[in-house]
Amino acid sequence: MNISSSASSTAAAAQDSRAFRTLARIGYVVLGILHILIGVIAISIAIGGGGGEADQGGALAQIQQAPAGVLLLWVIVLGLLALAIWQIAEAVVERDPDSTKKWGHRAKFLGTAAAYLAIGATALIYALGGQSQSSESSQSFSARLLAVPAGVVLLVVVGLGVVAVGVAFIVRGITRAFAKSLALPAGAARSGIVAFGIAGYIAKGIAVGVAGVLFVIAAVTHDPEKAGGLDAALRSLAGLPFGVIILWAVGAGLALYGVFCFARARYARM
Repeated sequence: MNISSSASSTAAAAQDSRAFRTLARIGYVVLGILHILIGVIAISIAIGGGGGEADQGGALAQIQQAPAGVLLLWVIVLGLLALAIWQIAEAVVERDPDSTKKWGHRAKFLGTAAAYLAIGATALIYALGGQSQSSESSQSFSARLLAVPAGVVLLVVVGLGVVAVGVAFIVRGITRAFAKSLALPAGAARSGIVAFGIAGYIAKGIAVGVAGVLFVIAAVTHDPEKAGGLDAALRSLAGLPFGVIILWAVGAGLALYGVFCFARARYARM
């Protein structure tokens, strides 16, 4: 048996495990909790209430301070780890006969796994009693990149890549492509879940896309402090014309994406 066959067999075995599928579904639940908290923080910022950082770090900080928060953080770590492994397994067993599509799907699965691992690593930091400042991390990353030869070009590429991810979220929401991976019930329940998914994907795409634009601005202005994560992106929306309304709508959309994640935990094809 070659290495590829062995990896495929291992991935398939993981996907067939009931316990592993349960952990992966828990991962979707914790993603829902995080997005609802981020949405609530964003709405709080829109109405002038502060509320902390409107990103995964801010949401995890609130969980850390809650009763039994540390226990929940460990559940989040395990759930996101299971989701990441699930996505990696999907990449390994991908068998689309079209080789271009196959590698495109694999890239998507691996990129999603990397995102889950990054959030899980942040949750682990909080579970161990630490804290994380995503905006400062983004600025430090931008400063290091700008310091290397062709750093401006590299940072622009990073920013455009993040913008592309945001656009992909928006397109996925508008086209309802996310529904293909769900075994949805018929009737009003299906319509409601799809509506939450559309609103959530579009809102998340806007937030991620703005974060990418901030990286590009940091590159063009040679100012790493212009860069920022999700929190900085959401706060920058407040400075636009009708920004408070836009930020409120995006925050509500992120909260709806969290509700959609709960439905995804129940109806995801696994």
